[in-house]
Amino acid sequence: MNDILEKLQQRNQQTTFPLELPTFEQLVEIEEQILIPLPQDLKTYLLEGSDVLFGHLEPVTAADPSTHTYLPEVTSYAWSIGLPREMIAICQQGDDFYCIDQVGQVHFWRDGRMTAQWETLWDWIEEVWLGE
Repeated sequence: MNDILEKLQQRNQQTTFPLELPTFEQLVEIEEQILIPLPQDLKTYLLEGSDVLFGHLEPVTAADPSTHTYLPEVTSYAWSIGLPREMIAICQQGDDFYCIDQVGQVHFWRDGRMTAQWETLWDWIEEVWLGE
């Protein structure tokens, strides 16, 4: 996990308006908004790595509700088009989503079904996001 976070930070693209990391209290507010607990790996990523901008994928963020990657908004939209309610969106690609379940496994949801799976969020970050 720490190695992957370090790799993300090394690839972070500097911008005029950098992303901010959320506070623990903001994560609690998000859990209250979506009425489902965030898996521990997702919490860790949000608190320590969600300020990274890299490549074409834009994983969810939790610090600024006005961003298009704000976790409650992305997840709410995914649910509205059929993503199972027990899943939390972690990255949107059009109407396809990478999402995480309560066990911490990441799935790719396309056309109403799960088509791929990674054991952990860190596996997904390393293989999909960093691997692009």
